[in-house]
Amino acid sequence: MPLFRTLIMATIIFFLDRITKWVVIEFMDLPRRIYIEVFPPYLNFMMAWNEGINFGLFGSSSDFTRYFLIALAFAIVIGLVFWVRNQSGWLIPLSVGAIIGGAMGNVLDRVVYGAVADFLNMSCCGRINPYAFNVADIAIFAGAVVLIFFADPKRKS
Repeated sequence: MPLFRTLIMATIIFFLDRITKWVVIEFMDLPRRIYIEVFPPYLNFMMAWNEGINFGLFGSSSDFTRYFLIALAFAIVIGLVFWVRNQSGWLIPLSVGAIIGGAMGNVLDRVVYGAVADFLNMSCCGRINPYAFNVADIAIFAGAVVLIFFADPKRKS
């Protein structure tokens, strides 16, 4: 049952990520427009192509980096699937599903575009944030936070 819950959440996150990216890339033509004010300065759409990990860390336009990050994402997903199958309850499987769905959304970007499509930009309180992120990033971050605070490291798998 935990794998089913994980699969359902991963599917929801994956499709939510794909739909939002389709809207901003294809429908709103954000790659051409680059920047759209939505609710300034709190929320704007700002096109960014992330070739690295987080905030462009280890970013490179080389094929090696691209395929290495794709392989790394698959390895992490496989590890999470083996780990979550012995978990109980709802919270941990859903959190792992969020991470997997987000990771697969970003992997598909790397396959299709060569980089991850980031478009959400949020600023506040006089501070301008130069970075962008996407729905997959939100899901990965939220799932990881839940695992950090609620996964029981002493539980035997």
